[in-house]
Amino acid sequence: MLPLTTRSQGRVFLFLQGPHGPFFSALARALRAAGSDVLRVGFNAGDQAFWFDRESYIPFLDHPDQWPAKLHVLIQSRGVTDIVLYGDTRPVHAHAVEVARTMGITIHVFEEGYLRPWWVTYERTGSNGNSRLMSLDVEQMQLALDQFDTQVPPPPSHWGDMRQHIFYGALYHWFVLFVNRRYRNFKPHRELPVSKEFRLYFKRLALMPFHRIRRRWATARVRQSGAPYHLALLQLGHDSSVQSHSDYSCMSDFLEHVIAGFAKGAPTHHQLVLKEHPLENHREPLRRRARQIARALGVADRVHYVPGGKLARLLDDANSAVTINSTAGQQVLWRGIPLRIFGRSVYDKPEFVSRQAITEFFATPAAPDHKAYRAYRQFLLNTSQLPGGFYSLRGRRQLLRRAVDMMLRPQDPYQSVLSDKEAPTPQLKLVK
Repeated sequence: MLPLTTRSQGRVFLFLQGPHGPFFSALARALRAAGSDVLRVGFNAGDQAFWFDRESYIPFLDHPDQWPAKLHVLIQSRGVTDIVLYGDTRPVHAHAVEVARTMGITIHVFEEGYLRPWWVTYERTGSNGNSRLMSLDVEQMQLALDQFDTQVPPPPSHWGDMRQHIFYGALYHWFVLFVNRRYRNFKPHRELPVSKEFRLYFKRLALMPFHRIRRRWATARVRQSGAPYHLALLQLGHDSSVQSHSDYSCMSDFLEHVIAGFAKGAPTHHQLVLKEHPLENHREPLRRRARQIARALGVADRVHYVPGGKLARLLDDANSAVTINSTAGQQVLWRGIPLRIFGRSVYDKPEFVSRQAITEFFATPAAPDHKAYRAYRQFLLNTSQLPGGFYSLRGRRQLLRRAVDMMLRPQDPYQSVLSDKEAPTPQLKLVK
């Protein structure tokens, strides 16, 4: 396990944008209890609504072009030693990371867990395609495991974040839509208007029972058909994992690539199951687009679309899986199922991710080295993966029990267990 040495006195943590909901505010209270000072910069009414200590809140009301200079002044005037953010590719965060690096400020990056749904990711150099994991190989990880205690903390006893995730997303966008007059210069990091974001979140929340029934029916039909099938794990087209860490501009482009590869390479009795992301709110008409592509390629009767939700039952009998860089790929590899990805990902290691052309992969998918993947997974669980979640009360409590100590340690989670050989820091990429 990581060393327990921590230092809190004299440190000033500056929080930027966090996950929807009260997690960042709760984390700030825990840091204050440990003896640190805390500040928060908010960029819209949603940020302000979920920060419950008004004295430490600093609204940013200027034009986005002024943000790097304003941040530089804020760091100097308030003695900031640490910056805390959720994801590192939205423009205000990417600029903050650049400024922090030039000024010697420690960066704390939270992100959805690489081993979802039971975990949250905590890193310091960046996340996803900007993570230090991108430049570490499995051999380095195995050497670290051989030298250190590999005890793994238990996962949370209950998983229930999805409903809360959607609820807080809808509530956040409600504040931005209706109470944002003060933040006239606010510019969302996504292209979709805030009003449409709010409507899509609200619609998704209202239709959750209907989607659950539809998903169960579609899953049962696939599993009971008796035909071999391959999974395509879809993602949110606007997510930074797609926009910053792949060559696709939207999920429709990925659908065309995958269905064409399946039509050309898979045996004629095999089927393709397109698994929707659990938070998909249909800003792209993916079901209709998939149907159009499949019909044009003559495989409409072999391609199935399953609404978002739990993945485990579909994985139980899958021949293989393809994705851009979804964290669900980790569930695929854990089961020893062949996996082909088409973006940049922290788990893109040659020992367990196929490098085959897509047609060859659908014809004869290469199996992963499960022993190598177990070592990789163990390394993550002993470093950057924290049990808990951002959105449910129980998940936040579980997460906070370890997050503060991790943040106060002098070394990042990976450096604490690796040898003295320093892995290079990946170059930061912004959301397109």
